[in-house]
Amino acid sequence: MLSTYSVVGELHRGCIKGLRLTLAGLALTAATVAAEVGEPEKEDLKFGFIKLTDMAPLAIAYEKGYFEDEGLYVQLEAQANWKVLLDGVIDGQLDGAHMLAGQPLAATIGFGTKAPIVTPFSMDLNGNGITVSNDVWEKMKPHVPKMDDGRPKHPIKADYLKPVVDGYKDEGKPFKMGMVFPVSTHNYELRYWLAAGGIHPGYYAPHKGDITGTIDADALLSVTPPPQMPATLEAGTIYGYCVGEPWNQQAVFKGIGVPVITDYEIWKDNPEKVFGLNKEFTEKYPNTTVRIVKALIRAGKWLDENDNANRPEAVKILSRPNYVGADYEVIANSMTGTFEYEKGDKRSVPDFNVFFRYHATYPYYSDAVWYLTQMRRWGQISEHKPDGWYAETAQQVYRPDIYRTAAGELIAEGLMKPEDFPDFETETGYRPPQPEFIDGVTFDGTKPNDYLDQFPIGLKGKDQI
Repeated sequence: MLSTYSVVGELHRGCIKGLRLTLAGLALTAATVAAEVGEPEKEDLKFGFIKLTDMAPLAIAYEKGYFEDEGLYVQLEAQANWKVLLDGVIDGQLDGAHMLAGQPLAATIGFGTKAPIVTPFSMDLNGNGITVSNDVWEKMKPHVPKMDDGRPKHPIKADYLKPVVDGYKDEGKPFKMGMVFPVSTHNYELRYWLAAGGIHPGYYAPHKGDITGTIDADALLSVTPPPQMPATLEAGTIYGYCVGEPWNQQAVFKGIGVPVITDYEIWKDNPEKVFGLNKEFTEKYPNTTVRIVKALIRAGKWLDENDNANRPEAVKILSRPNYVGADYEVIANSMTGTFEYEKGDKRSVPDFNVFFRYHATYPYYSDAVWYLTQMRRWGQISEHKPDGWYAETAQQVYRPDIYRTAAGELIAEGLMKPEDFPDFETETGYRPPQPEFIDGVTFDGTKPNDYLDQFPIGLKGKDQI
């Protein structure tokens, strides 16, 4: 027997074909298609989020009435940290949440808490930065190439940080940096950047009970919740960090640090957060799940449409205390297409936050595979896994079938066009090989072990700590 999603997915793939023909006598109306999904089985929902600008699709879906259009009555609740948020989704206190992309994957494979968490929706691309203290920046600057106007030439590589880290080592002092969670994009991006510059970020060894991630480390990475990053840097507890916005720009506004690189420069158009749900929820409430995704897709499109014309309004919404709660100017610095590095050095970065362009909302299997390769590279996955394992794990967690059903609904209702989405007839779930990394290494999601073999720093093959 076909599952609910398989049946509905087939109906909507047929619907999309029919809409492309635009036949005047088409019998399958939007109302007919909408009836196939049915009314939500659960209407009152509570979603969690962390105070970051990339929670925006949730705020916009709520404020613009997209949830209510789907018959959903949603409460959005800020969470203290990523672990509390994940636990809330696992135990049912939250029906879903704005999550680190690594969280559903880690939960599924049992790194940390083991639980069947899935995602049918990718919330955004890019959105993070790496900031260092003023003191570290002053020590880095002599090594950073300059442009003709005297400003630093970007991207700023970790090669220029290495002499600083080496100096700390020579003095017997650990070089400490912050990231938001062991399976966060921020952890992997910071590690990627450091390793590309010859700075070893350390290994995990969960099979030995070591989950600190500091084995063989040149730089010691530890967890700090995003809103606390600037204060922790100012206190001197850490010398730099990787975090999402607005907490890099906050360091600039407070005059306590300098963002040296964005994740867009580390990996162009990298996947960031996802919307995570307990697998049991999606099976018990399939109509509700599809309707949640419909509302979030509409929110993503609103955030990006007309060349980001809606961003000022979005920033005003996000600056409210119940959402991100940072000053309008701090959030606007990145959300409206610019990014400020050293104070006064504001540059155009129109794709710093992407919520819909480039099929940002589609849950690509290859995105999941990249996160799994980084878990293996740094020892969170202790043993060698064959390529097929990466593909199978990605398919357990990422649910493009649910996404396709939601997209078909929106097309049938005239709210979206087929060209807004990948071609579902030919889409494999794997992006073409991606070469635009800071170290020039190309990622092919269909060949994860070949990818890992290219790195001079990191576990590969049969390596084990």
